[in-house]
Amino acid sequence: MRRSAIFGAMLAAAVPAVAHAQAEQQALVDRATLAVQEIVGTPADSNVLDILRKARGVMVCPRLFKAGFMFGGQGGSCVLLARDGGGGWSDPAFYSLGSGSFGFQVGIQDTAMLMAILTDKGLASVMDDQLKLGADASLAIASYGGGAEAATTAAVGADIVAFQRSRGLFAGISLSGSVVATDTAANQAYYGKPLAARQITVQMEVNNSGADPLRSVLMRYGANTAPEPPPALPPPVARSAPTGSVRSQSLPPPR
Repeated sequence: MRRSAIFGAMLAAAVPAVAHAQAEQQALVDRATLAVQEIVGTPADSNVLDILRKARGVMVCPRLFKAGFMFGGQGGSCVLLARDGGGGWSDPAFYSLGSGSFGFQVGIQDTAMLMAILTDKGLASVMDDQLKLGADASLAIASYGGGAEAATTAAVGADIVAFQRSRGLFAGISLSGSVVATDTAANQAYYGKPLAARQITVQMEVNNSGADPLRSVLMRYGANTAPEPPPALPPPVARSAPTGSVRSQSLPPPR
């Protein structure tokens, strides 16, 4: 009886902790939904839309903080989603992004970032347990801060294109040297079991209805199917010229 009581007390204490952890991940997913809307813009930014429609996957980091006084650092939490062959989007896998730097710097910045992953190579690299951006010379990354002017042209050949919306004193967050790492604990809290990013995003083994708004906004902005062109009009029917002579005739004067 005593052992059962102890076990019951432990279980009762664990349930609120699990619920709290899941609530944290849901809040991140909700912020990611708002970040996509903010970055794409209203009305929608055509440059971002063009790239998003071609994306094999997206990583959304709704709040990346950069701060420093001599020593600096940046970091935040992100979610990764992949697109299936039919154009639908997976549920999110959870990631952390962070880096440190040294040098004269003073300021603080809050940035929302969307990384459009355009190639299978880029998606496979991000799904590794840990990736240091800028360290892999074969991985081409283009980054745009504030706006996306000329992004469509300049991003040709890039594996990952990052768009930022920043607020603060720094000019922008640099991705070079940033470490992207999977957050297995967050995946377990959100889905109730330990899962690798590939199981969530590529194999699509799980679903959490809390992520439906995020998937829906990506479907709306990132639909990769162009509207069908209108049906072609039939060619004009050739009409033969009238045959025979044409008789001229004077009209009577008006009365």
